[in-house]
Amino acid sequence: MDAYDVMVIGGGPAGYVAAIRAAQLGFRVACVDAFERGGKASLGGTCLNVGCIPSKAMLDSSERFEMIQHDAAEHGIQVDGARVDLGKMLGRKEGVVDKLTGGIAYLFKKNKVTSFHGLGRLVRQDEGGWVVAVSENGGAGTEVVARHVIVATGSSPRELPLAPFGGHVVENSGALAFEQVPGKLGIIGAGVIGVELGSVWRRLGAQVTILEALPGFLMAADEAVSKEALKQFQKQGLEFHFGVNISAVEQDDSGVTVTYTEKEQEITARFDKLIVSIGRVPNTAGLGAEAVGLELDERGFVKVDGHYRTNLPGVYAVGDVIGGAMLAHKAEEEGVALAEMLAGQAGHVNYDVIPWVIYTSPEIAWAGLTEKQAKEKGHSVKAGQFPFSANGRALGHGDPRGFVKVVADADTDKILGVHMVGPNVSELIGETVAIMEFGGSAEDLARTVHAHPTLSEVVKEAALAADKRALHM
Repeated sequence: MDAYDVMVIGGGPAGYVAAIRAAQLGFRVACVDAFERGGKASLGGTCLNVGCIPSKAMLDSSERFEMIQHDAAEHGIQVDGARVDLGKMLGRKEGVVDKLTGGIAYLFKKNKVTSFHGLGRLVRQDEGGWVVAVSENGGAGTEVVARHVIVATGSSPRELPLAPFGGHVVENSGALAFEQVPGKLGIIGAGVIGVELGSVWRRLGAQVTILEALPGFLMAADEAVSKEALKQFQKQGLEFHFGVNISAVEQDDSGVTVTYTEKEQEITARFDKLIVSIGRVPNTAGLGAEAVGLELDERGFVKVDGHYRTNLPGVYAVGDVIGGAMLAHKAEEEGVALAEMLAGQAGHVNYDVIPWVIYTSPEIAWAGLTEKQAKEKGHSVKAGQFPFSANGRALGHGDPRGFVKVVADADTDKILGVHMVGPNVSELIGETVAIMEFGGSAEDLARTVHAHPTLSEVVKEAALAADKRALHM
């Protein structure tokens, strides 16, 4: 029986990063992952294979097409007869995914991480550590033993009981592989995945309707940001319905019929395709949790303490499977922190300043508390807001939509949260996270020299605006 210091079950962002970092720290490491794409083993989990990476590739391709159609003329560029070659666009997406997933395989080899393709299952604890059954390629498999086992099995899309996945009803992976642009596309769920996928297919020509059970849009975001984003998306042609109750979903050979109630009125809508995006559930089936006594919570997530320890000695868990923010970067940081803890170092993740990003156009990003949350926590709050419409780089780029908002404590000046909607804010949020990580103030941000002309000047001006001294407004 092969013996390892660390055995990682799951090769997504939490798992593969934990494996690499543990190997860097001198552990003998193995990782088992069952993900397949195109009938072949493919490391990287949902994020790299059918989530974060392919969706961003499609968002970029579709945004370029829309720019050519609607914005190029403003720049003095005349383009006639632009059309979409969907097959080539999807092929480019797959090429990006292949490069990155292949890169993980290379990193495993470079760091001497043993990789198994198949399912990993906790079997028993013996004097050498935990025995893990590894079923490779559907065969009988083998058993390995490890002193430490890291469960990083991730999550899967949650099904709507009325609309199980199959046929014309798809989840995120199916929604990234349509063979033709749907004429009418329905989406249940107005969260991150819903609006991103809706944006892709709307740009490519679909008529998109988004149905959301909650009474408002992006209620986790700052109210000013969610209001501005909704206005921009509606202007683009995305149709939203909030506070809906789905009562029936029926599909036939040609499409899907959805019956829902909105404002006490029953409505029936017909779609060519229906994307269901209502959250995710932890992947614990086949892990052997019940057999070995691994404790799960009432929603099926693996229960851990502040050091990612489960109730079983020597067994740990990180990433989506433990709940919290289901974000690849959160999962990666947990993987690094745990590997460092196993090596006796002080691994740490600051959950208060994890950035959230939605890669639509305009982009949306935030970190820390909203203005409402800050007040509810008892802070005396001051806030500064500055628009991209007053920024030279945004105007030159031709995209002056949105703003940056800085929320700070009025007594200490400490930044409590930063909220953005506008061009490239997925990149701008990193600066503010760094400032917040070190307990920085609005004054720190305002006094930092920002290059001119750049979009980042809007961040500086918003920090200045918190003290009512913005220079360019």
